Amino acid sequence: MVHPHISVLLQEWLEALQNKHILTYVDCTLGAGGHAEAVLHKHPEITKFIGIDQDQHALQIAKKRLEPWKSRVQLIHSNFSELESILKESADAILIDLGVSSMQLDEKERGFSFQQEGPLDMRMDQTAELTAEEVINTFSEEELGEIFRDYGEEKRWRRAAAAVVHHRGKHPIKTTKDLVDALKPAFPSYFKKGISPYTLVFQGLRIYVNRELDVLETVLPHAIERLNPGGILGIISFHSLEDRIVKNRFREAAANRFPLDAPVDLAQPRDPIVRLVTRKPLTAGEEELKLNPRSRSAKMRIVEKL
Repeated sequence: MVHPHISVLLQEWLEALQNKHILTYVDCTLGAGGHAEAVLHKHPEITKFIGIDQDQHALQIAKKRLEPWKSRVQLIHSNFSELESILKESADAILIDLGVSSMQLDEKERGFSFQQEGPLDMRMDQTAELTAEEVINTFSEEELGEIFRDYGEEKRWRRAAAAVVHHRGKHPIKTTKDLVDALKPAFPSYFKKGISPYTLVFQGLRIYVNRELDVLETVLPHAIERLNPGGILGIISFHSLEDRIVKNRFREAAANRFPLDAPVDLAQPRDPIVRLVTRKPLTAGEEELKLNPRSRSAKMRIVEKL
């Protein structure tokens, strides 16, 4: 069977797990099951494997891929923000891969990429109600600008929002191509170097539609809490907004004092909750970059529960 998604930073994650005895493992973003298959091969001691994903198509692919371990695998269609209610027991290892898979990017029907024409959808969970098309056609110019600025980190967010509102006043924006056409007046010259402004606008929309940053903030404390002592948590992020959240929350959990915004006596010391396994994020090596250029933006941070 040919699998359409290449798992990023797989060897780095396997190395982090190599000296661990894992009985309960949780993959919060199962995808096509690449990380899962490799971990199950390397750790035959696993008695319970929980795989979570909000993409039903991905779960179907992973189910076939993980068939040899079906007696130990539990697949759940959900967003990993529900981890607290899904995982009742403690786990020895938890992985969260925050990226959009190559499989999703390459499916033009999903509307994630500006490089292929398809419906302006962008829902990772296709049972969710809010689509990118609704956002683009109904949100105010001010609201769109905030999305492009805060989630896309696009410097010309005002021009982009104004261009969208002007275009939709004449024609509804229903496809990825429609959105690119609407944005062209805001970005008259296509950047040959660096990140395309279309990439940033599409990123901002995707993050907003799927509430990705809110979900990440929600899951991190629950994931740390659910780890057994000595258990590890790995997070793979793909842009600076995600990585900043992960870095800050991991540092707070590893600190011997409460964060400045904590609603407690700031002078009160506390024991660290985790140890930083990676003080700087792990990134893809040259070999992986050759095989999978999309891994260039991937960063992995890992902590161990104390």
